[in-house]
Amino acid sequence: MDLLLFFVFLATCAVAASSGVLFKPGAWYRGLDKPGWTPPNIAFPIVWSVLYLLMAIAAARVAGHPGSALALALWSLQICLNTLWSGVFFGLHRIRAAAIVIGLLWVALAATIMAFAAIDGLAAALLVPYLIWGSYAFALNLSILARNPKATDAAT
Repeated sequence: MDLLLFFVFLATCAVAASSGVLFKPGAWYRGLDKPGWTPPNIAFPIVWSVLYLLMAIAAARVAGHPGSALALALWSLQICLNTLWSGVFFGLHRIRAAAIVIGLLWVALAATIMAFAAIDGLAAALLVPYLIWGSYAFALNLSILARNPKATDAAT
């Protein structure tokens, strides 16, 4: 694994993480009806720090291998969708649109894992916790959508 590539991918993840800093949950999110299985707010920065580190390691392991262009393009797509979700959900308060974004993110991530697996099995395995968390987050987004029908299209 090339250390310079790792730091480039880690910096990319830091940009994605900044969307969570720019678009904080705030009063709007606190006022939503959420399921009892919603994690405590403290869990999010801890989980995401680990996931972003794993994403950067995985991408750095794949980068530079012959035939890695599609795998890295898919990684780029998923990190863009990851970055977009916070702005759509927390910034614009568009729960339905955020559900679409996270659904697309899940598909892009699953495709990324498959593409990584063809190049480096460990790199693919490093993304599995992200897919698990993404599945959980997708279910949470859908539950919030179902529980807050009047808030789904409100930009407040």
